Amino acid sequence: MIWISDEVWDAYITGLRKINQKASQDMFKYLATHDWAADNAAKQAAIDYAFALSTKYGEGASELACEMYDSIMAASGYPVYEAVPADTASISEVAKAFNGTAKTGNPQIMADAIGRLVKLAAADTTLQNAKRDGAQFAWIPRGDTCAFCLALASRGWQNISKATLRKGHAEHIHANCDCQYAVRMNDSMDVAGYNPEAYRRMYYDADLDGQSPTPEHRINAMRRQMYQHNKDEINAQKRAAYAKRQERNAPKAEEADVR
Repeated sequence: MIWISDEVWDAYITGLRKINQKASQDMFKYLATHDWAADNAAKQAAIDYAFALSTKYGEGASELACEMYDSIMAASGYPVYEAVPADTASISEVAKAFNGTAKTGNPQIMADAIGRLVKLAAADTTLQNAKRDGAQFAWIPRGDTCAFCLALASRGWQNISKATLRKGHAEHIHANCDCQYAVRMNDSMDVAGYNPEAYRRMYYDADLDGQSPTPEHRINAMRRQMYQHNKDEINAQKRAAYAKRQERNAPKAEEADVR
């Protein structure tokens, strides 16, 4: 068995996270310092800036995904072509993400939507090349993983099919998580720590509390179970995030008082 080690996989995930977060942070700074909702021109300028960010950082994420893909194939001993980076988000896709989240009026949610498009570029790169080469794929959970991601991870290694990519894009990509796709050519390779059987047991053993065993109810049951187990940590994270937002907004409040 050839293992993709924890060190190698975590280095890859850390690299992707830094790129995604930088895109989100840059977008947040722009939204915080520009009156993007002032008129149509200001809104279009914000969308253009978001498009520039998603292109710049999406290209970086795609290149990192290509490097990971090529290293996996080299370790497997398969003489495949070098990975090709996927296209980054189009201006229409960026506008759709921007306008959709602008309805919330929350700059962080809007910024995270751009970070998601960057993360999507890496996922698209992995799956598009896997489809080209006939490779298998699996969803590898990492870090603070949600119930939905664990349910996806429980599916194990799968063969690429026409349904794997919808309109050329990977599905189920979240803005704020470290889960990502891995690939392999056959069962002689695996990712260290990836245990779909354990995730499958979590999925099927979650307490449904009398509800029917639909995928939605099973995932919701997992969410309840995970919250009960991690609620103290989750609440502490929420308090820390709230305090950080308050600190970030404090200079604006002081400036408003001066005026």
